[in-house]
Amino acid sequence: MGKLESDTGVPIEDVSAVRSFNRFFTRRVGVLKPGLLDSPWSLTEVRTLYELRHRPRAEALDLRRELDMDAGQLSRVLTRLERGGLITRSPSPEDGRRQVVELTEEGGRAAEVLDDRANEEVVRLISHLSAAERRRLIEAMCTVRRLFDDPAHTGGGDRAATDAASGSAAAPGGPSLREPGPGDLGWVVERHGALYPAQYGWDSAFEAWVARLVADYAQAPDGPGRRLWIAEAGGRRAGCIACVADDERTARLRLFLVEPEARGRGVGSMLMRECLDFARAAGYRRMVLATYSVLAEARRLYQAAGFRLVSSHEERAFGRDLTAQTWELEL
Repeated sequence: MGKLESDTGVPIEDVSAVRSFNRFFTRRVGVLKPGLLDSPWSLTEVRTLYELRHRPRAEALDLRRELDMDAGQLSRVLTRLERGGLITRSPSPEDGRRQVVELTEEGGRAAEVLDDRANEEVVRLISHLSAAERRRLIEAMCTVRRLFDDPAHTGGGDRAATDAASGSAAAPGGPSLREPGPGDLGWVVERHGALYPAQYGWDSAFEAWVARLVADYAQAPDGPGRRLWIAEAGGRRAGCIACVADDERTARLRLFLVEPEARGRGVGSMLMRECLDFARAAGYRRMVLATYSVLAEARRLYQAAGFRLVSSHEERAFGRDLTAQTWELEL
């Protein structure tokens, strides 16, 4: 037994297998080439352009969190992109100590070209697979992502446990995600039915509406394009979120809830990130959601994730006069 195995309990054979897959995957997707996607930019620079293209407005701090970079590394990347005329930087109007990063017109065109090339590269990689094989591949990728990102497997220190809205990090042994088990769908209905009347004065019509959504989800045939997650914190259910299909290109975010005592602990941003990552892996091109303006805490998470408001109108719903909103995000 080597020192690594004796210290961690992880056999060296398992370590070698993961490293072997990493070498295969990086070679297969071409990230070892000097310029990614036949461009003059590195992998880090291309990923930064991607994040900026899919966020209406990005602060440097948010980019650091999303890309898991230290301040010095990100500063060097942004400096290179700024010198190339692809981005601009300016103080935040809300807080001059924060820096807002935006694509220039040239940067937007470059990011669009890179997105198109990335899509073409994926098509080249998977076009020989049947539809059933592609579903197996996507499900396997989701499994890998879930196991690597689960704080229960990382001691709670993963950056996915950082709340994008509040900036607070979860403690070790903090929130984790799992697929629903027995009793979870009933819990989703019950918690929506209890929390929204208590917090916003909505009537029982809301619980009935949520029950229909959950029943539709439970009765729909299994497929790779839909998923529901349950968040846990401290051994208790702490929240939920679902991704369902509007059409072949559009995913819909539904059933997003975080228990009041779990807010500010990274649960909301973890659920949001998992849902968006799944939608991208499933091949959707955009995600939409319907909400009400009174749900301010959820709205901050939508904005932090890059959603933009596309329409709003007044309506009478659940015993209240409300402002209904539709938000969307290009994936």
